[in-house]
Amino acid sequence: MKRVELHGPNDVRLVDVAEPEPGPRDALIRVAACGICGSDVKFVRQGGLAGPAPEPMPLGHELSGVVEAVGSEVDLATGTRVVVNPLGAGNMIGNGGSQGGFAPLLLVENAAAGESLLVVPDELPIEIAALAEPVGVGMNAVDQVEAAPGDKVAVFGAGPIGLTAIAALRDRNVEDIVAIDFSARRLEIATKLGARVTIQPGEQETWKRLREVHGTEPVLGAPMAGTDCYIEASGAKAVLQEIPGQAKSNARVAIVALHYEPVPVSFLLVMMKQLTLRGAMEYPEDYARTLDLLCRRDLSPMITHRFSLENFHDGLATACDPQQGGKIMIDTA
Repeated sequence: MKRVELHGPNDVRLVDVAEPEPGPRDALIRVAACGICGSDVKFVRQGGLAGPAPEPMPLGHELSGVVEAVGSEVDLATGTRVVVNPLGAGNMIGNGGSQGGFAPLLLVENAAAGESLLVVPDELPIEIAALAEPVGVGMNAVDQVEAAPGDKVAVFGAGPIGLTAIAALRDRNVEDIVAIDFSARRLEIATKLGARVTIQPGEQETWKRLREVHGTEPVLGAPMAGTDCYIEASGAKAVLQEIPGQAKSNARVAIVALHYEPVPVSFLLVMMKQLTLRGAMEYPEDYARTLDLLCRRDLSPMITHRFSLENFHDGLATACDPQQGGKIMIDTA
């Protein structure tokens, strides 16, 4: 079968590999859909999880599919529709491990542990179920800022993670959400998913507009943005540098974007304003919450492009251009 592998910086290949066979505790999944993640784009640029590795790295960790075969210790019927928790049961699927989801078949090891595979509800389309992984990342960011109804929230970056954070906020009855992104198309999607206001830097002065929308609160006599919570999903160094100077006292910040380089931050301002800064990594402890959200809210506007496995490089090129849209989905059949 064909599988997408990373062989070095910007060296992505569709290679022939043997079809995997499950052991007693494993499951074989026929992949239905697999999304290209922003971290995949970064892996490609770096040549691996944290740089070039001795062995090729299979890619793909946002996926759904159907159980094709199982080992003797796995209590799942063939034909069951599932989503894969790529880090469940100690696996590192598409994240430096030996397996990746950009392939027709995926071996999920230790599937008997019950942490790797979750059954997709009947009412949920299988392609939409593949959004569970990015939904988990966005949901965890919302968990970290402890957003609640009545809070004013700014989401920097309306890529897939920012968009899923917006959906998670609306699912918690948070209504006053501002989405900030350079892409007009992504901001259109953010509005469909529940953002009340959008800001496009370059067209508007971001912090001036945010103060207009969320009001101001004084700090030492200076008007600060009245935003209660910030979700940093842009990966832009300037955003992390600016928030401490623009935020009101006791604002809460979740950092969910990947910042590989150190970012100078004024911790004097963090201290003076008693800001809360939290990293947001991976998913909620209960991964099934992602499927619950997908059943309650329509996230289909996120999927803006679809490509076949044979045209993976075209899909990757589209994912590398943030102006193109939202989630890029690969049909591996």
